[in-house]
Amino acid sequence: MSQSKQQVYRLNTGGRIDRSRTLSFTFNGQRYQGHPGDTLASALLANGVDIVNRSFKYSRPRGIVAAGAEEPNAIVQLGSSEAGQVPNVRATQQALYEGLTVSSTNGWPNVQRDLMGLIGKLGGQFMPPGFYYKTFMAPASMWLTYEKYIRKAAGLGRSPMEADPDSYDHFNQHCDVLVVGAGAAGLAAALAAARSGARVIVADEQDEMGGSLLASRETLEGKPADQWVVRVLDELAGCENVTLLPRTTANGYHDHNFVTLHERRTEHLSDTAPVENGHRQVRARLHRVRAGQVILCTGAHERPLVYAGNDVPGNLLAGAVSTYIRRYGVAPGRKLVLSTSNDYGYRAALDWKEAGCKVVAIVDAREAPAGDWVDAARAQGIDIITGSAVIEAKGSNRVTAARVAKIDIDAFKVSGSVQELACDTIASSGGYSPVIHLASHTGARPTWRDDIIGFVPGLVKGVQACGGANGCYALGDVLAEGVEAGIKAAAAMGHAVQTVTLPSAERLQQGPAVALFQVPHEKPTLRGPKQFVDLQNDVTAAGIELATREGFESIEHIKRYTAMGFGTDQGKLGNINGMAIAARCLGRSIPEVGTTVFRPNYTPVTFGAIVGRHCRDLFDPERYTALHQWHVERGAEFEDVGQWKRPWYYPQKVNGKTETMHEAVARECLAVREKVGILDASTLGKIDIQGPDAREFLARVYTNKWEKLAVGKCRYGLMCKDDGMVTDDGVTSCLAENHFLMTTTTGGAAAILEWLELWHQTEWPELDVYFSSVTDHWATMTITGPEARKLLAEISDLDLDRDSFKFMDWRSGKVAGVPARVFRISFTGELTFEINVQANYAMHVWQTLFKHGEKYGLTPYGTETMHVLRAEKGFIIVGQETDGSVTPEDLGMQWCVGYDKPYSWIGKRALTRSDTKRENRKQLVGLRPKDPKVILEEGAQIVLDPKHAIPMPMVGHVTSSYYSPILDSGFALAVVKGGHQKLGETVYLPMADGQTHEAEIVSTVFYDPKGERQHV
Repeated sequence: MSQSKQQVYRLNTGGRIDRSRTLSFTFNGQRYQGHPGDTLASALLANGVDIVNRSFKYSRPRGIVAAGAEEPNAIVQLGSSEAGQVPNVRATQQALYEGLTVSSTNGWPNVQRDLMGLIGKLGGQFMPPGFYYKTFMAPASMWLTYEKYIRKAAGLGRSPMEADPDSYDHFNQHCDVLVVGAGAAGLAAALAAARSGARVIVADEQDEMGGSLLASRETLEGKPADQWVVRVLDELAGCENVTLLPRTTANGYHDHNFVTLHERRTEHLSDTAPVENGHRQVRARLHRVRAGQVILCTGAHERPLVYAGNDVPGNLLAGAVSTYIRRYGVAPGRKLVLSTSNDYGYRAALDWKEAGCKVVAIVDAREAPAGDWVDAARAQGIDIITGSAVIEAKGSNRVTAARVAKIDIDAFKVSGSVQELACDTIASSGGYSPVIHLASHTGARPTWRDDIIGFVPGLVKGVQACGGANGCYALGDVLAEGVEAGIKAAAAMGHAVQTVTLPSAERLQQGPAVALFQVPHEKPTLRGPKQFVDLQNDVTAAGIELATREGFESIEHIKRYTAMGFGTDQGKLGNINGMAIAARCLGRSIPEVGTTVFRPNYTPVTFGAIVGRHCRDLFDPERYTALHQWHVERGAEFEDVGQWKRPWYYPQKVNGKTETMHEAVARECLAVREKVGILDASTLGKIDIQGPDAREFLARVYTNKWEKLAVGKCRYGLMCKDDGMVTDDGVTSCLAENHFLMTTTTGGAAAILEWLELWHQTEWPELDVYFSSVTDHWATMTITGPEARKLLAEISDLDLDRDSFKFMDWRSGKVAGVPARVFRISFTGELTFEINVQANYAMHVWQTLFKHGEKYGLTPYGTETMHVLRAEKGFIIVGQETDGSVTPEDLGMQWCVGYDKPYSWIGKRALTRSDTKRENRKQLVGLRPKDPKVILEEGAQIVLDPKHAIPMPMVGHVTSSYYSPILDSGFALAVVKGGHQKLGETVYLPMADGQTHEAEIVSTVFYDPKGERQHV
């Protein structure tokens, strides 16, 4: 063994690292060295770093346990700069590179001497599961103080305080066969599918594909297994129909074989993505893959044994010990004690021995272990202690000894005397648990198998599991399962099957494993030293036992009470052990207790990868109408409505002074009421609806009737969610017998189109109807006011006579020589024409209107003026007068509801519920302040008795409030409990500054109550 100062545990030979090059990295401020091919974890072990973190709850020192995604302790913070900070990275998955800067996520003032560790050591017994719920409930006045410190103590790592300099992207892909995992089974499956001509994507989370074969003792065709890996990967890389994605984790499995893959493209190279040819490379990529067939070759995680002190640094998984020795050339200690319940654990002892280190003993829970690996250990002269287990690890910052004793598994007790074996490393193996996380994302429930002592995934259509993921561990059988799965998947996609010759694998004789999860101690679980089940979340066997004693019987409840399987860990190492302990305490079997539900993401995914390019300027793209430049040149102020930039108001200079918004809006309002105004209404959502069943569909999604709407007519409609609450409104016009144009609110256009598609595709697929968004196709110019007809007549060939072109009609003709649809509908209460032209002609028509409109006083107005004008008429705006709890009847719009339609419609059933029929529901009313100069605050709360003690009973709130220049007073719309029955009553609005405003409840229509002006 090398005794170099930098890497005291690095072996002289072996591993897949590049010993010709040395890399420097920093961990917690200390510089260390490693080699290309190392992970951060292997380099830390090579340098003798025992403590890599402090535990989440008790701040106990923690060391590296595993060698892959299942690592619970070595969760670190990356980044040499503030902008490059990345939290919650597993050291076992982070490739080493020159200048890598890493720190622990817990530990103050440092990970070696953590003051919180004293609290955990002295007060740990007073912090069982449920401690927070029971302790911080009283006094209630102290909760904000408690919360401050609880939040400070919670979490792993920290987010960067500066903008991320990197870019990320998304790929949308389709394939015939997606193979998740590139170990023996995955490579065999991919090879079989590829040779059959299927389009194949292979995703594997490791830097190198090959899985366990990269550190295997086994041979194929009498040669090291990794040589077969090289040959297969060379063939797959040469296939045009195959995409290989190393460093790519399948983090989520969704409906219909939709799988998200997180590819870490440059995270193994530097803190931030490198620059090539003047361009910064992509740091990570999210592949959104729709696969015809999915083959899960995700392998299995080795289960640790649960014994006292199993969290002390120096406790590792047996398989991890082998991986570090054979793949990275690192022996993480000098003297090993192995505690196992199966033959697979023996490989760690054999590898340790071959590395020139001392194996103190193999402690096997079985009375008479037998098999090829057991025989090999005996041939090496290794002491094997049978029918026993390590019941406790001694040590504080590093293992110093293992306490070993005979155990009675069935009786769950120590049955013999205890001996203490001096050692610095304890490896344990409780068997393997198939990785069922992805399959569980589909909702399929896993199935328990006694023969493998583990759950295997439940599968849905188009999915197969093979190899370790299916509970198959013998190498020859794994390869055979992989080939069979690949052939079956390719055949299912219509490809001709091609034969694949399997390499011969030595069939090893193995003895049966024993089901051992928690190792008994001399003391009862609740009295003895801590035995950790979930190392990341500090969940102990005692905590699970206590949860069952407190009445928690469902494994989902136990999980939430104890935090088992929470966070980034997702129960990879601890869940099966935790379920077994719960089953023992409840007197049930493991399948009766069941497993918890695993959810995406399998391992942490950066926000950058999730967001992709949808950030900064592309986070919420700005949309402009075809007339935007005209508005800019006229000095318009803009407001955001959905993604659109809409003119808010047009301030002018008067006597050298720019108008305020109040002055500009007053001028614009009067122009509309007295002459003529023009609004760019192009942003309104427009959905083209066609098909023989279009009328029936409209009647099902709107509250009112549509079967008799004639061609050339328009109708206002309300749309409700299935809970009966108003979600959108707009005017829909009949363009032809089976052809309609629906308008929606600007901000709701995309959501309403999705809503229509949802109901059509899932509830009413039998209806023959089609939807197309045409919002961007048409520019809409609204001219409104007493002079609107005269203006339009000058540039249009339409007959605009009142009797031939009535209110709520539409006509097709030419405006300014351009084909147009003109709608006579009004959102101001004035004579109005909405002119729709193909968007490319909008500027020409707009400028022509202004050329002819100068003599009529044509005035552009913005959204603020539009709000004032519509509120004067009592017209609602969805999202302002409604908030998801308002029905059509609450708005006083019973006239817009067709309860007698021949079929049901969305929201009808909900509107018959007793709750929606209550008399004291909040209902839309008008408010007229007693002082006309007062402009009520939007959102102001309404009370009936201003002298009532605080808290006052609130009966409603103001939804819209404006100053009306035509009325020369303030006015408002509001929702008030039982408001329709309170017309004429006085209500009060207490303000934060101590003032109280009085207002009278009045009709929602403040101007032209008979609607005569829009019918002229």
